[in-house]
Amino acid sequence: MAKPHFYAEHAEGLKRELAAALDAAALRALHRKQPARHFLAAGGLFAVLALAFAGAAHFAQPWIWAPLAIVEGFCIFDCTVLLHEVVHDNVLRGTREAELPAEAGGWHRALALAYSIPSGISATQFTRWHLDHHAELGSSESDPKRAHLSPKRNRRWLKLLYFTPALFFIYFRAARREASTYPAALQARIAAERRLAMLFHLAVGAATLLLAGWGAMLRAWAAPVFLVFPVAFALNRLGQHYDIRPEDTAEWSTLMKPRWYWSLAFLNSNYHLEHHYFPRVPLYNLPRLGRLLRPFYAQRGMRYHTFGELLWKYLVLNRPPHANWDEPAGWRGSGSEETQAFVRSSAQ
Repeated sequence: MAKPHFYAEHAEGLKRELAAALDAAALRALHRKQPARHFLAAGGLFAVLALAFAGAAHFAQPWIWAPLAIVEGFCIFDCTVLLHEVVHDNVLRGTREAELPAEAGGWHRALALAYSIPSGISATQFTRWHLDHHAELGSSESDPKRAHLSPKRNRRWLKLLYFTPALFFIYFRAARREASTYPAALQARIAAERRLAMLFHLAVGAATLLLAGWGAMLRAWAAPVFLVFPVAFALNRLGQHYDIRPEDTAEWSTLMKPRWYWSLAFLNSNYHLEHHYFPRVPLYNLPRLGRLLRPFYAQRGMRYHTFGELLWKYLVLNRPPHANWDEPAGWRGSGSEETQAFVRSSAQ
């Protein structure tokens, strides 16, 4: 089913503004792919995941295994961030052989599977889903994430379900609805990849149970996958497109205040607004892109947000997703003044 390319139709003016706001040479440098940096990040992630898994399986003390399980859960989520880099062709140089690199053969296919299986998703589904999300950003019908995954009722209990194991049922139901519009061959490929990911996780859980017992299996596999991963997923998504200004294309994504610990926890995917402005900038260059865009944000009066603020507004104040969550005038100062103060204090 053809989609209308909603974002492209509405973002022409924004693209001109961004081109005028950034130095062309600096922007070209930001788009330069450095495979060694990507694989260093990926290698570090999998090393930390393996060590946290081993530690959680070995140590039964809660003050040891619980923090390790949290690290595991975030690492599992971050595999989707690495897959995201493959989807946008931000890993290898000189790769123009396919419109959708994650569906191509060779190294792209191998990387897509390596990054998708730990998080239990289909690489092909994620590729189509995510690129459609970019093309249709701003549309409540054509953007698959907004149409199928976002809560349709503004109820606190429903929102909280996304932070629990219920997320898996919610996500796979949403993915199945969107996949039903794909050609039959593509649906079969997605189903095969999903079965492979499920078999991998069942094998890991079963092997841990047989080799180390129930306690180790619950600590090192079940808790990270079913308790921590949903929190990481829901929190990351909260900082993407839930608090926006529908009337301004530049703020169809949420501007998040940079924090080193969130950048570490989410592999820089907390720079989501910057990513939508320039999807082909690799993840390791997103902090630099964010710094270069600070004068642009200040000029437009855009305000930085924090995860704590978003959680309060979303769950306590019960703000609906994909809406303007601004508080009454005077709350924490004006957006323009706050952003300009941050720019002045952190400019390099």
